[in-house]
Amino acid sequence: MSDDLWHRPLTQVRAGELLGDTGQTSGMTRWEAISGKSTGAEKLWMGQTHVAAGARSGDHHHGEAETAIFVLSGTPAFVFADGDREVRLQTKPGDYIFVPPYVPHREENPGAVEAVVVIARSSQQGIVVNLESLWPDTPPGPAS
Repeated sequence: MSDDLWHRPLTQVRAGELLGDTGQTSGMTRWEAISGKSTGAEKLWMGQTHVAAGARSGDHHHGEAETAIFVLSGTPAFVFADGDREVRLQTKPGDYIFVPPYVPHREENPGAVEAVVVIARSSQQGIVVNLESLWPDTPPGPAS
């Protein structure tokens, strides 16, 4: 390995320095910590998402990026479509969720406190594609 790769500096992003000017979805707030823009990262994006008590995000996906989620606080539910039904993965602090590329989903917070999750993506950008629905056309009947 060349000497210049061995001696690049580490970058610290302090808690109060997260950026809010990243892709956003209604009903939640994303905060960017590690990205191409903030640290020069080339292969990942990392940050936090906050969903208020009783709130739910709009439906969205993250393009070609794989997404790993760690539940820091609260009890968020992660909702996705499986055929013609909605599936809810109910979580608690310490749980992890994996979201494959292009999978439409949303976050819901049925709890009484704000839900905060830590997110890592396989992209140096915070890719967010907001959608009208979890389904490509008109969603099926009432959610189950």
